[in-house]
Amino acid sequence: MTDLLRRYSDILAASAREGLLRVLPVTDTPPELLDFSGNDYMGLARRPELVEAAAEAGRRFGAGATGSRLLSGNSALHEALEARIASDKGTEAALVFTSGYQANAACIAALLDKATLGAEPLVFADRLNHASMHLGCALAGARQTRYRHLDLAHLSALLEKHADDPRPKFILSETVFGMDGDLADVAALQSLALRFDALLYLDEAHATGVFGQNGFGLAETIELAPTTVVMGTFSKALGVSGGYVACSTLLRDYLINRAGGFIFSTAPSPLVLGAALRAWELLPGLGAERAGLLARAERLRVELRQMGLDTGPSVSQIVPVILGDPVRTVAARDALAAKGIRVSAVRPPTVPQGTSRLRLGLSAAHTDSDLERLVEALRSL
Repeated sequence: MTDLLRRYSDILAASAREGLLRVLPVTDTPPELLDFSGNDYMGLARRPELVEAAAEAGRRFGAGATGSRLLSGNSALHEALEARIASDKGTEAALVFTSGYQANAACIAALLDKATLGAEPLVFADRLNHASMHLGCALAGARQTRYRHLDLAHLSALLEKHADDPRPKFILSETVFGMDGDLADVAALQSLALRFDALLYLDEAHATGVFGQNGFGLAETIELAPTTVVMGTFSKALGVSGGYVACSTLLRDYLINRAGGFIFSTAPSPLVLGAALRAWELLPGLGAERAGLLARAERLRVELRQMGLDTGPSVSQIVPVILGDPVRTVAARDALAAKGIRVSAVRPPTVPQGTSRLRLGLSAAHTDSDLERLVEALRSL
């Protein structure tokens, strides 16, 4: 082994010793296995309507987009999905991407571009934002001022401190945080953004499908300002893949011209878009499923806390069981797997040091008996 390859090998060995080594799980899910490791929050991934919609889109448009949207990849299906999203989100326009990660990285990098803005932007970001949001800032070379998680008093103080700074201001936040399952106050965030003349960028990846009267996310509860950009995904509650941003027509046009991840990437497959559009159309009719999902998540938190387990600040379909030590977390995950229950073991750097946890992603497809089986298995750890 060369010295260069040994460096990589040493990193892997150190990660294994610390309980931080990542390996790909077996993807086959036998019928008797209970899966709490995913993000199929509304149980749509295997719905026959989505499979048929994907097949119909394939028959009409083909399996692949064949190129970027600016070359050969644009189709009536892309534009139909974008029009539906914009209408339902209450924005002038929308733009779809191959993944949510790509959407965040590409859009944030473009919006923070120093050459466009004429100065280095002031970026105020929740310290627990997703890695893709941090990447977007890094691609733009923009330094972040990170406010304490969900602490809007801290954010307000930081904005006030820089109120007289003429540089463009941006606020970046998730709305439902994917590791803790807690919620941002989107109305208060937009109010602060408007007060300090900042662009607000909201990541609704884990809110889309689950929150809002029609399932269109937490941002559905407010009238979005032209300076608010909302990102979301099709890969979680919608059960497919891909991402989108909903925004003003001006910002959509700007992103089409300046977001590298959009310009240089092959457009999403018609198969994916056909299924995503059908899933989106189903959302308004899933109110009972959303209510049932959130009610079961609350019952689960109550039971786990009675057992002395730390579920953090969760108030959503995402329920962490915070164990702290990564080695203990991996052992607990493996013990549950031996009982036929799949959960995720989330460790640093995905979460802060000392907060390794089992991440339980609940789905509308889970039953009360499924949760009882999960609770009993956790009780025996």
